[in-house]
Formats: sequence, C-alpha cells, structure tokens
Amino acid sequence: MADTVLYEVSDGLATITLNRPEAMNALNIAAKVALRDAVEAAAGDDAVRAVLLTAAGERSFCVGQDLKEHIGLLASDRESGTKLTMTTVKEHYNPIVRALAGMRKPVVAAVNGVAAGAGLGFALAADYRVVAETAAFNTSFAGVALTADSGISWTLPRVVGPSRATDLLLFPRNISAREAYDLGIANRLVPAAELRAEAERVARGLAAGPTVAYGAIKEAVAFGLTHSLEETLEKEDELQTRAGTSEDHAIAVRAFVNKEKPAYLGR
Repeated sequence: MADTVLYEVSDGLATITLNRPEAMNALNIAAKVALRDAVEAAAGDDAVRAVLLTAAGERSFCVGQDLKEHIGLLASDRESGTKLTMTTVKEHYNPIVRALAGMRKPVVAAVNGVAAGAGLGFALAADYRVVAETAAFNTSFAGVALTADSGISWTLPRVVGPSRATDLLLFPRNISAREAYDLGIANRLVPAAELRAEAERVARGLAAGPTVAYGAIKEAVAFGLTHSLEETLEKEDELQTRAGTSEDHAIAVRAFVNKEKPAYLGR
C-alpha cells in the first residue's frame, strides 16, 4: 500500500488510516488507489472480521477530492478534449463505497475532524460512526458545482430522510458533531482525546463477535430498505439460515445454556 493510506491487521481487525494530514487527508489519485486497494483487501480477507476506518491528524477525517490536483487534471482534459478526470467516480469512489457497505463484516469509522464530500460519503458507508466532539460534516459538492457521489445520494437520505438530505446537498454547510448526532450521522460522540481508544474498543469488540451474523444483519437492512415486506421476509429466511447454520451460532447457544461468555470463531 502507498503511504498515503496505512493498512494493518491485528487480532481480526483491519485498521485503515488515511495518511495525508498535511493536506487534511484530501484524496489525490495515489490516496484513492491505495484506499480502494486497502478496503478491497480487508473485504476479501477471511482473517479480517471487522474494519476500523480512521485518519491521521486532528483537523480532518477527509475533505474529499484533492482540488489542487483536480484543477490540473481538468486543465489537461480541456487541452486533450477528454473527460478522464471524472472517471475517478467509477474507478475509485464507487469500488471503495461498494466494499465498505457491501463487505460481510462490520465497518467502524472514527471521525476525528472534518468529513466533507467523499469523506462524508466514506463515513456514511461505514456501519457505525464514532465521532469526536470537535468533528464536523459537510456535503460540499454543490459548493464546487458538482452533484453527489461516493454513495451519498443513497446513504444520506437513508440516514436523515430525503427532505433533509436534499437540503444539505443543495445548501452545503458545516454540520457540528452534536447536530450530526441528532441527525443520526454520528452514532457515538466522544471527546477528541478519547476518539481513537473508543473507536478501537468498539471495532475490536465487533472483530471478536459473530461475523456471519453481523454480515447478515448488514445485508438484511440494506435489502429491506429497497424491497417489499414479502421479499424481505424471504430474505430474512435465507439470511437466518446462513446465520443459524454457522459455527458461531452453535457456540453462542452452548455458551448461553452454560452461562458462559461465547468465544466466537467468525464462521
């Protein structure tokens, strides 16, 4: 992995760290490629049972596209008559969001500072967001004459409702951590000094949990949002069969009967 993104696996937890604090963790091409590769590696590794997505520095989680690089790429496109700059959505942002939201294991985002544009999109693609009290969120796109990407047109309405999502997209503004909590964007608020420890505690707890069941829960919620009750009931039957035939379910039942703490295997 490039040093713009750090990747580490320990005790079933993959920690992915955006590592451009000097640029507020803005996404240049190198960072987007490295992040895509890291997230896809975590998704495909059976030894990884949970993911912690975090960022270096104190000011920013991720401010989205690196506009200093972007302006040069746009100029190159104008000179050549191409639109290669905008292929980044298909080549980078979409695979990152698909992997975060679609992997059959929980993803925790530790939001340490500003999460704007695609940075907000990546945080929303996570399953659980632990947020520093000093953090802030901003859709940003309309402010630079762009529409939503990084999955925000799908995730944000599901978190805050379509009317509020449209408002936040049409009129970008900084959303404080407290307002983000009230809107449902933040799941847990903590003092900035405690963010990393608390987010890691949450993520490690999930990494030690029943991974098959967690994956089924993610899939069930996503499916139920876009399907009828009857279709969802059929999906629940399918997913419950998957979870109910897992080794972890047998372990959990035995532990419950014996009044013991289960030691899950993640399968």
